[in-house]
Amino acid sequence: MQEIYEINNIIAILIAYLIGSVPSAIWVSKWFFGVDVRDYGSKNAGATNTFRVIGKKAGIPVLLMDIFKGWLAINYVSFLSNSLILEQGSPEIYFETQLAFGISAVIGHLFPIYTGFRGGKGIATMLGLLIGLHPLAALYSLLVFVLIFLITKYVSLASILASFAFPVIIILFLGSENSSLNLFAIFVPILSLITHQKNIERLMRGEETKVTFDKK
Repeated sequence: MQEIYEINNIIAILIAYLIGSVPSAIWVSKWFFGVDVRDYGSKNAGATNTFRVIGKKAGIPVLLMDIFKGWLAINYVSFLSNSLILEQGSPEIYFETQLAFGISAVIGHLFPIYTGFRGGKGIATMLGLLIGLHPLAALYSLLVFVLIFLITKYVSLASILASFAFPVIIILFLGSENSSLNLFAIFVPILSLITHQKNIERLMRGEETKVTFDKK
């Protein structure tokens, strides 16, 4: 029974990765607008570059799809049938399994198997993960993102600062005692720094592109 349980979890994690791998920006831009966003702008296959290259008519659907991928991966465990996690009723195991599925989806977005492992920065998918994992902390982090973006018009800077706000909100403001959640919260800004390395370099040189969403 334990072996079946472990195999089921491995399969579920792979499915979560495949969910995260769905290249929303590439498929929407190619199928509906005849362009590949990877050929323009920052050449990144994410929602921000989709807004930059095509505009809101493509950017909003891509953003919502990317968020949904993270949320779906987190809630995927609830849809599993005959799960030992549900039978055992252990909140800690349940939470850690949710976390594993969500992280798999983010990895899928960063390195999508469908498009040669060239993905986006994972911020929108991470947001979906956070919404599914801890809605209140996700809301506060989103407010930080919106505030910084409205002031600077830099999506990258807003994303980085919002990611740094998340562990502060979780650990200090909300006083979480969940060690797994706290460790993950600390991991969030580290991942953001890694995926935004080029953006940080452009910000330091004053060459980062501002996003205004003026296109219709």
